[in-house]
Amino acid sequence: MAKLNIRKVGDEVLGKVCRPVEEITPRILTLLDDMTETMRAADGVGLAAPQVGILRRIAVVETEPGEVYELINPKIIAYSGEQEGAEGCLSVPGRYGLVTRPKHVTVRATNRHGEEYEVTAHDFLARAFCHEIDHLDGHLYLEKVTRMLDEEEL
Repeated sequence: MAKLNIRKVGDEVLGKVCRPVEEITPRILTLLDDMTETMRAADGVGLAAPQVGILRRIAVVETEPGEVYELINPKIIAYSGEQEGAEGCLSVPGRYGLVTRPKHVTVRATNRHGEEYEVTAHDFLARAFCHEIDHLDGHLYLEKVTRMLDEEEL
């Protein structure tokens, strides 16, 4: 496994829409492993492929230690409720803002074995899924911020 370079705000790759993964190859499996290692090394809870310069619809999310969701071609198929909370991003270091997201989401994705699955998430995990899927469509949380936060507010 290798730790990858995380692209920062201002890098044009972060504003691009990612292409779907057509086939799960050994390169895709290595990318999933490297993204998980990179996310953990950066003390993050999620990482999307464009954040490491790869324009593919792939993200990893780990809000609970040891419970990694590998999302290939993820799509939000249902959502409900509303929550407002602080968000940060590994591509926007040291900055946080209030963002409104759905409280509950159901995501359909493919796993590393090529099997389609669905997961229903609530609260922080729902927020993390939405945040990472936004990256795949070329959007940063900064576009949705209602108010930037000072460090004392976190």
